[in-house]
Amino acid sequence: MTLSVKANILDINPYIGGDAALPNQTKVLRLASNENPLGPSPKSMNAYRNYDHQLHRYPDGSALKLRQAIGNFFNLNYQHIVCSAGSEELISLLAQAFAGPGDEIIHSQYGFLMYAIAAKTVGATIISAPEKNFKSDVDAIIKLITKKTKIIFLANPNNPTGTYLSINDIEKLYAHIPDHTLLVLDAAYAEYIDQNDFNAGEFLVNKNKNVIMLRTFSKIFGLASLRLGWCYAHPFVIDILNRVRNPFNVSAPAQVAGLAALDDEEHIIRSRNHNKKWLAWTTTELKEIGINIIPSIGNFILLCFSPIDNYKGPTALGIEKANKLHSYLNSHGILPRKVGAYGLDDCLRLTIGTEEEAKFTIDTIRQYTQNGV
Repeated sequence: MTLSVKANILDINPYIGGDAALPNQTKVLRLASNENPLGPSPKSMNAYRNYDHQLHRYPDGSALKLRQAIGNFFNLNYQHIVCSAGSEELISLLAQAFAGPGDEIIHSQYGFLMYAIAAKTVGATIISAPEKNFKSDVDAIIKLITKKTKIIFLANPNNPTGTYLSINDIEKLYAHIPDHTLLVLDAAYAEYIDQNDFNAGEFLVNKNKNVIMLRTFSKIFGLASLRLGWCYAHPFVIDILNRVRNPFNVSAPAQVAGLAALDDEEHIIRSRNHNKKWLAWTTTELKEIGINIIPSIGNFILLCFSPIDNYKGPTALGIEKANKLHSYLNSHGILPRKVGAYGLDDCLRLTIGTEEEAKFTIDTIRQYTQNGV
């Protein structure tokens, strides 16, 4: 007798993160995973180091102090917050709790890969809403909502495109969402954003039972390796998540590092200002070189090698150009992110690095284009 597994599990393509190393190269520029190039807060590092004598103790399963600190920092009710081992855990828990076989989960065409994985894991049907010019299309999403729709996952701003929906866009979408459908606003990059027409989602959570906002410490706070995320939701949803999550899902070192990160406003401001400066600079330089880019408000840029006006998908020439530039950058120790898993084989995603990394990367791309991209 052989082991059997549910058919929906075999339909899952495992998530593969950005490359972190290159063969025979000891120094590489890791620009594939949208990490904070300035690293974590010095206060976070000290808090993490100082916890080593308590590693034999279980963490606080409710992460009370961290939830209170998050609430104070973002002006939210901490009792409406759940902490997690990265926001990916919350994506999985939401699918587990609110969807199953016969249900449908909607995500935008180029939305985070974990949405489809979570849906397939619980046997739900994943529905992909077409995007328009690399941006989530509210009207397309609305047309796909049915009685079977249990969850809508929406990354805002979106990864890997870097585009976003305004407050008006989100309100328009929500106006068409029935009570039985949960709208999940994944705002992993919200701390980088200062556009007046953007909101991470708390304004909708405060007024509605079926909205949840996801956040993370992996980006601007620089704690990606500790796997620390959180969500803000109605007490009903919070109660459900606390029923299905593991009892000690957030490690104690992650909790103390998160607390310290929230207490270091200087590092947050420095990280935001760094990204604002070098995102703008990199955008300008790439345009001058002649590479198509998708305007981004995150800490990364999507480079596209097919025509982007009324984009219809990858072209053979675009795929060839993306692959050639990827190989060239690798040969110079630079690691951008291939995004073929999103259906964007003709694109590369580039994280905004340090000043040195940004300048070296642009110089390398410029050198390559002199031979013709």
